[in-house]
Amino acid sequence: MISDTIKILLVDDREDNLMSMEVVLEKEGYSFSKATSGKDALKILLKEEDFSLILLDVKMPIMDGYETAELIYQREKLQNIPIIFITGQDYEEKAVFKGYQAGAVDYIRKPFNPQILRSKVAVFAELYKKNQLLKTAEEELRQKNDDLIKLNQQLESRVKERTLELEKLNDELQELNLSKDKILSVISHDLRNPFTALLASSEKLNRDCSKLSTSEVASFSQIIYRTSKKILGQLNELVDWAKNQREKNSFNPTKFQLVKGMKESFELLKNNAAHKDILLKSKVRDNIFVNADALMLRSILQNLITNAIKFTPHGGSVVVSAEPNEKMIEVCVQDTGIGMDKDMKEKIFIEAAHSISGTNNEPGSGLGLLLVRDFVMQHGGTIQIESEIGKGTCFKFTVPAVQN
Repeated sequence: MISDTIKILLVDDREDNLMSMEVVLEKEGYSFSKATSGKDALKILLKEEDFSLILLDVKMPIMDGYETAELIYQREKLQNIPIIFITGQDYEEKAVFKGYQAGAVDYIRKPFNPQILRSKVAVFAELYKKNQLLKTAEEELRQKNDDLIKLNQQLESRVKERTLELEKLNDELQELNLSKDKILSVISHDLRNPFTALLASSEKLNRDCSKLSTSEVASFSQIIYRTSKKILGQLNELVDWAKNQREKNSFNPTKFQLVKGMKESFELLKNNAAHKDILLKSKVRDNIFVNADALMLRSILQNLITNAIKFTPHGGSVVVSAEPNEKMIEVCVQDTGIGMDKDMKEKIFIEAAHSISGTNNEPGSGLGLLLVRDFVMQHGGTIQIESEIGKGTCFKFTVPAVQN
């Protein structure tokens, strides 16, 4: 804390002179420290540095006032304390110049006039008070500036925190939107085709019931029952999967027999293939097991087989095969369809979010392929296309093999 007390250091080798100065100035309320030599003055200044003024006698034994002033001002913290020299002699111009060189701000001649002494000391006392007020104002201003900087830093920190919160919420919203799109896509692609077969069989049974034989009715009834049961099973799985999506626990790989998933897909899609006389054939061995999410793997297979059926002319075939490839299983869905050129192969996944159509104007499966790629990548696998115009297409993807 800055003090407004006026402290004066009186330095004179004679006690009576020190007493005289103190008596003249004591009514002004000043605080005094006294030294009878330059050495004693320096000792006091080593302990106390907050003097407002030094009244320093010039003529002293061993160390005179000039030498004492020079030593005082060698310390940086003491350089702002004004010194008034008290002198009984050497008042000529040369001595005065020497005093100012040593750092004096004024001279008082002995025997001093009390009124002059009080007046000169009062000037420096007032100057000291104003300097102290200025220092106080500067300190307050510096403190306010520091407070302003801290407040600004706090505001920046809060803005940064809020920004991060908003970014996190935005990421979560995007994840929710993506999950919604995935769920809708799975429902659309995995259930649409079985429902189409179910509707076709129901329509046939309803329209031609009187014309059909008992065995034919039983056959259509069996198709409807079997397909409805499969759809219900898939729908229940989708409900659980949608719940896990919300809980961010949608990926659940387990040991899975690949041929089982392939047969389930064939069972659901065989009526679609039958409408075009397309042969569905498996070359997957019973001993191939993968470490995969069952729903995702089935969705991959159904999307790719459905796509193959769409782009394969009447009387063609769709073959699913699988072979080990290091720590992965490489699955190939091969059709004898229209095929695609190099440009289409390069763009098919890039433009997967849009409608992709074949050269025979069949509806594309853009969102389905986007979902396939996403599910394959979640398994740490890759997907690629081998195709030639007029010779069919093979979608190859990899999933982790079960390690014995």
